[in-house]
Amino acid sequence: QVQLVESGGGLVQAGGSLRLSCAASGRPFSTYAMGWFRQAPGKEREFVAATTMSGANTDYADSVKGRFTISRDNGKKTVYLQMNSLKPEDTAVYYCATDSFLSSRPNDYRYWGQGTQVTVSS
Repeated sequence: QVQLVESGGGLVQAGGSLRLSCAASGRPFSTYAMGWFRQAPGKEREFVAATTMSGANTDYADSVKGRFTISRDNGKKTVYLQMNSLKPEDTAVYYCATDSFLSSRPNDYRYWGQGTQVTVSS
């Protein structure tokens, strides 16, 4: 009933930028918060950023604070992740997720997209 589709991933050199999008579909749509997570090979899924759909609250992982910006468009049911000053350690599959309230814990989100690959070369 709720589908999430990520897009915007790709290959970029260190110091470059990418903007990821996550579009939600399906009705009814009653989620309150959306988050971004990433997972590199051999590592656990980790929190990147999250926002309430009202825009009143945002949260960022320390590793991306000051470089990444999360935003949303309620009319388009879309959340964005603007990634600047990318580093090789940012390389991962990036997933968006949604649920009823903002959280930095993956297990707090019930609905997930398929992921989009981000590769940062040195």
